[in-house]
Amino acid sequence: MNYAKTLTQNLIDSIHAKERFKDDAAMMEIFSSAVGHVIDCYQSGGRLYIAGNGGSAADAQHLAAEFAAKLARDRDPLPAEALTTDSSTLTAISNDFGYEYVFSRQLAGKIRHHDVFLGITTSGKSDNILRALEQCRLSGVKSIVFTGRDGGSVKAIADYCILVPGERTSVIQELHIILSHTLCECVEAALFPR
Repeated sequence: MNYAKTLTQNLIDSIHAKERFKDDAAMMEIFSSAVGHVIDCYQSGGRLYIAGNGGSAADAQHLAAEFAAKLARDRDPLPAEALTTDSSTLTAISNDFGYEYVFSRQLAGKIRHHDVFLGITTSGKSDNILRALEQCRLSGVKSIVFTGRDGGSVKAIADYCILVPGERTSVIQELHIILSHTLCECVEAALFPR
């Protein structure tokens, strides 16, 4: 196997997906609106809740850490929580109600009017993200979703659906990390001007 050839193809796929996304004016507008809503959330004393499965769970924790600590500048912490970190809560809800309720049940107990939920799902078909988005609707709370492929079921429920190009999970996740870092960077710049 030619490992350099595999890496070259992966780089080409990544660059191509990023170029396609960069030129998608509709997605850029949706992303900008979502950023504005997160800024409004924080200005109103709200919190950001984030969730995903597998690699997207790690991305949720990564983004929550960027908000709580910092990304690009020293500043006060911003309240953000990944709903993927409390093993007792995750296992209790999964055992008692089913894994599809693991995020929605947490949101039902935590989320308030000025908060925002961000779901991360490469397929757009994760039942637990879908139920979390439905809980946001019931609670009157705005939701954002980072997804890929055709957007799956989540694109019809999220208030802001940012759908990135790419069929491979790895490429979609790379774009989700760029979205996450850019979201945090924009919020920092708006709330903590130099």
